[in-house]
Amino acid sequence: MITATSSVSSTLTSSSTNSTSGAVDMQAAQDRFLKLLVAQLNNQDPMNPMDNAEMTTQMAQINTVTGIQQVNETLKSLAEQFSAMQVLQGSNMVGHNVLMDGNSLVPVDGTAVGAIDLSARADSVKVEVLSPSGQVIDTIDAGGLDAGRHYFSWDAANYQGTGTPTFRVIAKLGDKAVSASTLSVDKVISVGMENGAMSLQLQDRGTTPYDSIKAIL
Repeated sequence: MITATSSVSSTLTSSSTNSTSGAVDMQAAQDRFLKLLVAQLNNQDPMNPMDNAEMTTQMAQINTVTGIQQVNETLKSLAEQFSAMQVLQGSNMVGHNVLMDGNSLVPVDGTAVGAIDLSARADSVKVEVLSPSGQVIDTIDAGGLDAGRHYFSWDAANYQGTGTPTFRVIAKLGDKAVSASTLSVDKVISVGMENGAMSLQLQDRGTTPYDSIKAIL
């Protein structure tokens, strides 16, 4: 994992190196084209010389290719600088809790926090806390809840297990089950880049892509 500062430095250095390399490649391509054009002119048939239109077309083609290469290099440089700025801005997340798909409950100071997303209104919502072996060790009765996201906390002061508890949701409207997804809370330790995309180092989950984060708490 790369920290925010080192990631920005390496990204900017890479951007500068790539830009220089791109400029050298384009210059080399132009030099090769001019050498070939001169050789073609020197070896043309005096009885059938290259006309101006053909020469103009060839020169226009190399200019078009060179222009496209310059645009590509510029876009690549901008993308790298944008990634570096992302890491700088993302460094503000260090120390904050974030929300993502999952069902783990990590106790902090005797309390664990989680969240659920209800697809529709439910008149009965229960959160069952499970031991690492899958046994129900506690139940939180949330009553009736509207559709949307809802947070809950679990008093884990009496939890004596060695593993991380999980939870599941049972939501109903009358006799019908209401679909619900579970969300876990974790803490951001550091921010960096991985495979060209910003990633977060989380306290319990380790390296996690930034786009998997549902909310910053």
